[in-house]
Amino acid sequence: MQDISIKGFGAYAPTNIVSNDDLSKIVETSDEWILGRTGIKERRISQGEDTSEIATKAAQMAIERAGICGEDIDLIIVATITPDMFTPSVSCLVQKDIGAKNAMAFDINAACSGFIYGLQVAYSMMDNSSNFKNVLVIGAETLSKIIDWTDRGTCVLFGDGSGAVVLSKTEEEKKKIANFYSKSDGSKGDALTAGAIDVINPYVKEIITKNKKVEMNGQEVFKFAVTSIVKGIKTVLEESNLSIDDIDMIVPHQANLRIIEFAAKKLKVDFNKFYINLDKYGNTSSATIPIALNEMYEKSLLKKGKKIIMVGFGGGLTFGAALIEL
Repeated sequence: MQDISIKGFGAYAPTNIVSNDDLSKIVETSDEWILGRTGIKERRISQGEDTSEIATKAAQMAIERAGICGEDIDLIIVATITPDMFTPSVSCLVQKDIGAKNAMAFDINAACSGFIYGLQVAYSMMDNSSNFKNVLVIGAETLSKIIDWTDRGTCVLFGDGSGAVVLSKTEEEKKKIANFYSKSDGSKGDALTAGAIDVINPYVKEIITKNKKVEMNGQEVFKFAVTSIVKGIKTVLEESNLSIDDIDMIVPHQANLRIIEFAAKKLKVDFNKFYINLDKYGNTSSATIPIALNEMYEKSLLKKGKKIIMVGFGGGLTFGAALIEL
């Protein structure tokens, strides 16, 4: 029986580290204010690298660790809300950079839930077709280019970075657990937005200008996030016939420490079961979970047979959870 396993992990973040004190020089804020409300101490900010460059570096690391080359990749899925351009997609740019000439490539947009959505799509395509043996799933963002750097309520939250995994089909005696639960609520989409190009053509009588920067209703997103984490984790546990005690680690979207603390209390789960690294990177949207996975891999926390839950939430509004056995 063929099984799907994660064979390679990779991540990359720009070398430019911006601390809370650094931000206090360009916007009215302080280290105490940011840390107390978010748990973030610093973040990585691009000094010119765009999303495809950041994504490529994470991809190259994951491919090397998987013991394959670019030509072995059959499918590339990139989750991002900050593409280099409308077309070609970030995935096609990565395909070119890594020499994955045999791959199908496309992007998905599910904001901070994007990596979970990408994994679910990848698992489904691999499970239903013999054409996809090695799949590269990437979460990559250059959020610094859509942030309003005069708004202390949002500019302190976000950072740039990317994470990637290589999924491969392998022969296993026992089918490993892989359960997903993802949903969207477009009726609440205006709680977290970033506008695109305005509709301007010879037939438009009144031009409506969109805000091209991130706007967020923090309270609404907070409530949605806590509810989503709880619902996502409970659902994948129920569908897998497992309890929270069977889970070795939970890897949440790294948005705000308070959100994770509230969710842990509602779940009655030891907070130490959640893997946290947002203090170093801030919210990198679709990249937070794969960056955390790579860090866990490098700390030898991802052993064969371990069961982990990944859970994300974000713009759309969207959320998703994945329970997998390594």
